Amino acid sequence: MTSRFTELVVDCHDPERLAAFWCAVLDFRVLDSGEGMVEIGSWEPTVEAIRAGQMPPTIMFIQVPEGKSVKNRLHLDVSPIDADTPTEAARLISLGATKVDVGQGPARSWVVMADPEGNEFDVVRTLAPATRK
Repeated sequence: MTSRFTELVVDCHDPERLAAFWCAVLDFRVLDSGEGMVEIGSWEPTVEAIRAGQMPPTIMFIQVPEGKSVKNRLHLDVSPIDADTPTEAARLISLGATKVDVGQGPARSWVVMADPEGNEFDVVRTLAPATRK
């Protein structure tokens, strides 16, 4: 027997707002929604697909009454696919992200950011093809 990593659950105040932000960041779409929850992903999950092999996990936003109070113990890293890291960080700021300082220091190749509800994530190395001069 084995298990599959099928979803990451994020507690939040406004699931619709956070889902819309992360859909724009990751080019995901809403897969399911209901009272106090929204699930997003890049594929349509089915039991058969999950059992067949490791499928990309979805992200589930669940409404909770309490706010975020401390630094995340778990965070996402995102890699831009068609821009450099600073350009992607600027795009994410235009979507509602903010740059944050969690003690990472100034000489880092990644950018620490927070989503609209304050959940930290990193913009790391680009996956864009290198341009030749």
